[in-house]
Amino acid sequence: MKKIIIVLAVLLSCNASFAQLFTKKKILNLETMDKKILSWGYFLGFNSYDFKFEYERDLDDILVDNSAGFQVGLTGDLRLNDHFNLRFEPGVYFTTRNLQYNESYFDGQDFNPSDLLREVKSTYIHLPLLVKFSTNRINNIRPFIVGGVSTAINLASNEKNPSDNSGGQFRMTTNNYFYEVGFGIDLYLLYFKFTPSIRGIFAINDEVIRDLDPNSPWTGNITKMRTRGIFINFTFR
Repeated sequence: MKKIIIVLAVLLSCNASFAQLFTKKKILNLETMDKKILSWGYFLGFNSYDFKFEYERDLDDILVDNSAGFQVGLTGDLRLNDHFNLRFEPGVYFTTRNLQYNESYFDGQDFNPSDLLREVKSTYIHLPLLVKFSTNRINNIRPFIVGGVSTAINLASNEKNPSDNSGGQFRMTTNNYFYEVGFGIDLYLLYFKFTPSIRGIFAINDEVIRDLDPNSPWTGNITKMRTRGIFINFTFR
């Protein structure tokens, strides 16, 4: 995932459109598009979710093996003025994280090798409300930064599952809250606007559901567990 982020960042910074910064004025595509009060579109993208842990005791860190996920959704854009827009981007996000525990968490207890690994699959209905600040348009490009807050419903949280880690079920909260910040570039093509962007998300609430046993090797040492992640989105409008 890090390679994807590096490649996209290079593409964004080295995009041929940037050459327009140092050349004569070009013919403007979609010249009146940004004057619309309301506009709609859709996005596709990739994500990489992680966890940030805080611990009760000084044991080895729980390692998070995260893999690239994907997302799809809609965008609604409300123009506030020439530089500020309010955006709503509901989407469905799919991701998998594997938690790897050290043997020290079992403190002499009997365990199976499978007890050292927990697969955490998540399907989020992600609902962000964002403020977008754009620079002046430069020919057919327009850089921007974006930030805001969001909530997400984890459909695979297992929060209500009566079985906990002793039965192989790692449980998380269903409703979660985040703040987000990112940047991107609007590219005005002949028939539509294409927007690659990168956004980081950071959970506000603790997401772990403790096991029934307060001394559980899987959750007993976790004070807080919060999601953090990176989104790479490609928006079409």
